[in-house]
Amino acid sequence: MSVRDDIAARMPGGDAGLIVATLATAYILYVLAGVVLGYDLRGQLNSLATLTFYIGVFAMLSLALNLHWGYTGLFNIGIVGFMAVGVYVMALVSKPLYVAGGAAQVGGLGLPLIVGIIAGMVAAALLGFVVALPALRLRADYLAIVTIAMSEIVRFSFLSGELQQFQLLGSRVGFGGGSGLILDFVPPLEALFRSVGLWGVYLGFVDATKVIVPTNPKPVVDGLVYGLLLLAGVTVFFWLLKRTGESPFGRVLKAIREDEDVANALGKDTDRFKIKSFMLGCALMGLAGILWLMPQGAVTPNFFRPRVTFFIWIALIIGGAGSNTGSVLGGATFAALLYQGPRYFQNLVTTVLPNLDSPPGFGQAVGPFISQLDPVPFLLYTIDSIRQLQLVVMGLVLIWLMHNRPEGLLGHRKETASVISLSRPKAAAAATDGGSEDGDVQTDGGVDVADSNGGVDDE
Repeated sequence: MSVRDDIAARMPGGDAGLIVATLATAYILYVLAGVVLGYDLRGQLNSLATLTFYIGVFAMLSLALNLHWGYTGLFNIGIVGFMAVGVYVMALVSKPLYVAGGAAQVGGLGLPLIVGIIAGMVAAALLGFVVALPALRLRADYLAIVTIAMSEIVRFSFLSGELQQFQLLGSRVGFGGGSGLILDFVPPLEALFRSVGLWGVYLGFVDATKVIVPTNPKPVVDGLVYGLLLLAGVTVFFWLLKRTGESPFGRVLKAIREDEDVANALGKDTDRFKIKSFMLGCALMGLAGILWLMPQGAVTPNFFRPRVTFFIWIALIIGGAGSNTGSVLGGATFAALLYQGPRYFQNLVTTVLPNLDSPPGFGQAVGPFISQLDPVPFLLYTIDSIRQLQLVVMGLVLIWLMHNRPEGLLGHRKETASVISLSRPKAAAAATDGGSEDGDVQTDGGVDVADSNGGVDDE
């Protein structure tokens, strides 16, 4: 048993305990950073709410990508395209009708927010269907080229002036072009609590928190509650993908990942399974994009640049493709250390070392290192510019992972396509009653129950 398996086995609650321990560690580190930075209670709560938000969205997107890559072996690097379609269709459906003289240049259809969310997911799934059809016979790098090209086509389409505003069902609607869209519908939390008749109860709860946050507590409470709802969404994603992976449908997906030709030879219509898998993953990506951008108040096409896709890939690689638990751990680790971490690290260094005299430019930092082998100026420059070098740090981490731990944290636990062991029994196992623990075939009264059918019981 490896060290990682031993830690997971000793962790109370198994995988759930491992996830809780990871989240607790991240929260403790951020609270300690807040103490050093001198945050008051409001600042600490806002910091934790922001951390929870990014953990939630990156974990959901990692899980959705795991369905494509970890389960089916589909190399999708056009994630932001499906996110963009989900968000923009949701806005088109749920924004209020256009009113002349209002802040918004275009309106929507004015339908309830839940209808817009469902429409966004359906639109993302349909885009996945359209992309999957011509790309069915493409594998690996070629499918990646198609998906990233699709994401850029989507982004430039939303940037185009032709779609900035147009008439639909007698209403002035549009996608806003380069100016973006104002998401001026009912705030998501209000829409949720009103739909279940608990809006008054929620406002009463917010009012009660004035004991803790005396001045305007609602933004703080809204951030914390929304973050907790995102974690609940992660739980739903996890459950859905776990059930999918354990179903006959999921076993076919994993068989396609291992060897599509073998799955075809066994009579499985792999094209149909890949389309279904791709559409489901795209719908989940659309939903995750909606949950990410919905509370922001506005959206612009340039948010959906390819780098967001690579962020999600890094999160999945950290956790390990093929493992749902690893996807959640990867999303949480990426959000806490690589996405939000550099900002806190730079603030900590500035607070602890206020008189840090770093070189003003890259040349002044590298010069002493090259001429005199003095690394101090370069280190000071790196620390002072860590936020600007965030992408460089992510790239270095990704390179290290690819060389030293390509399977990630839990990728070694990738689920197999079969539900029973297909390995041949060891010869020594037949000589003992019961075999050994390490996959040896059990015997019954000294007679090996495995026959000549590849070591598999003939039931």
